[in-house]
Amino acid sequence: MTQFLPPNLLALFAPRDPLPFKVPVDKLLTEKKRAPISGVAEYIHLFEDPKDTPPKPKIETKEERRERKRREKAELQAYKIEQGIAMWAPAENTSATSDPYKTMFIGRINFETTESKLRREFETYGPIRKIVLVQKKNDGKPRGYAFIEFEKERDMHERH
Repeated sequence: MTQFLPPNLLALFAPRDPLPFKVPVDKLLTEKKRAPISGVAEYIHLFEDPKDTPPKPKIETKEERRERKRREKAELQAYKIEQGIAMWAPAENTSATSDPYKTMFIGRINFETTESKLRREFETYGPIRKIVLVQKKNDGKPRGYAFIEFEKERDMHERH
């Protein structure tokens, strides 16, 4: 069958060249004389003193790192809460209502709703003291809810 193969494939079936002749070695490795094996006792004086050796650096495991980060996060959170309590001044908070019993929460407001539209809709129930449309601090976009403070608590509970 190989007689029908092209020359480039026929070359794959050609025998290899014979191995070159090498002169045998004089002695086997087991018969050769070697230098006697000695211990490290004669080199001990070259080693450094264990007292001068710096301690091995402590390598943090994955669990230790996770626990450390959790602890740091908890400490940071506690610090932020402590600072927030120290800096809190309810008298300076102008967005808070003066009387929570006269305040109505309005949620799921359309983002295009303005304060004047809310005032127009809810003034039918009674006079309004203040309307606070809650907005995002960073960009001033509406959050979708508001607080309406009425003059009288009775007006807030009234239904038409």
